[in-house]
Amino acid sequence: MERVANKNRKNRGTLLLNGIAQWLKDNLGIIIALVVLCLILSLNPITKNTFLTLKNIFNVLRQISTNLFLACGMTMVIILGGIDLSVGSIIALSGCLAAGAVVRYNLPLGVALFIGVLLGLVFGIFNGFVISKTTIPPFIVTLATMNIAKGLAYVYTGGSPVRVVTKEWQFLGAGYIGSVPTPVILLIVVLVVTALIMNKTKMGRYIYAVGGNSQAAVFSGIKVSRVKFFVYAYSGVMAGLAGIVLASRMYSGQPTAGEGAEMDAIAAVVVGGTSMAGGYGKIGGTLIGGLIIGVLNNGLNLLNVNSFWQYVIKGAVILLAVFIDYIRQENKDKIRVEKK
Repeated sequence: MERVANKNRKNRGTLLLNGIAQWLKDNLGIIIALVVLCLILSLNPITKNTFLTLKNIFNVLRQISTNLFLACGMTMVIILGGIDLSVGSIIALSGCLAAGAVVRYNLPLGVALFIGVLLGLVFGIFNGFVISKTTIPPFIVTLATMNIAKGLAYVYTGGSPVRVVTKEWQFLGAGYIGSVPTPVILLIVVLVVTALIMNKTKMGRYIYAVGGNSQAAVFSGIKVSRVKFFVYAYSGVMAGLAGIVLASRMYSGQPTAGEGAEMDAIAAVVVGGTSMAGGYGKIGGTLIGGLIIGVLNNGLNLLNVNSFWQYVIKGAVILLAVFIDYIRQENKDKIRVEKK
C-alpha cells in the first residue's frame, strides 16, 4: 500500500512538472515580454527605487485583480468567438447597488455582496439568452446592455458616489489576509475555478469546440445555445464580483467606476495569446497578459506619463498583440494547406 501511495505521489508530481513545463513553453513569448518590462522599470533611474518595493508589488497585484476577474470571464467569451462590452458598466452598477444596500437600507454585508454578484449574473443571463436564442451579434447585444447598466447606475445614484466607510466593507477590496491583499486571495480562487472549468470539465471542452467551429459542434451533438448562455452568465458574475471589490477598494460605489474596464480586460486576454478568431486561448496566458497590462499601467504612472498618452500606448500594445495573433493564424492556415 505504501509503495502504491508513493508511486501515486510521484505520478502527481510528474504531471505537475509536465504541466508547468508545458505552460512555460506555451507562454514563453509573453513571459519574456513581462520580464523585459520589469527589468526596464527596475533599471530606470526614475522608477528603480519604487517599482520593486513590496508595497508597490502588492499595489500592482491589488489593482490588476479587478481586471483579471473580468479577464477570466472575457477569456471564455473570446474563445467562444464573442465579445462582452457590458462588463465595465456592470462594475459600476453592482458596486453602487451593493454599497447602497449597506448605507441606504442597512442590510447585512453578506446580503449586499450577494446583491452585487446577483446583478452581474442577471445581466450575464440576459446577454447569454439573447445571444444564444437570436442571431444578433454579441457586439450589439452587449453594447446595448452596457448603456442600460451605465444609465441605471446614474439613475440610482443621481450621479453621486455612495460612500461606505465601515471596516467590514473595506476589508474585501482594501484589507489583508496576513500580509496578502484580500483581492489577491480572491483572484487566486477565481483563477483556479476558471482553470478547472476550462480544462477539467465538459463545458470547457464545449467552449473550445464551439469557438473553433460552431457548425461542427452542432453536428457533434453539443448544445451551442447552452454553452453561450453559460459563458455570458459567467462573465456577468465576474463583472459583479469585480464591481464589489472595486467599490470596496474605493470606499464607495461610483457610477463612473469601470469606465474602459472592458478594454483592459480584452487587452489582457489578447496579450495573453487568446485568439480573437475564437477556439484558442488559455487562462494561464490571460494571467500573464493581465500582469503585463498592470505592470505597464503602474510603470507609466511611476514615470509620470500623461494619462492621455497612456491610452495611446495601451492601444498600441493591443494592436501589436492582435497583429501577432493574425500572423500566427496565417502561419497555421499555411501549414494546413501544405498538409493537404
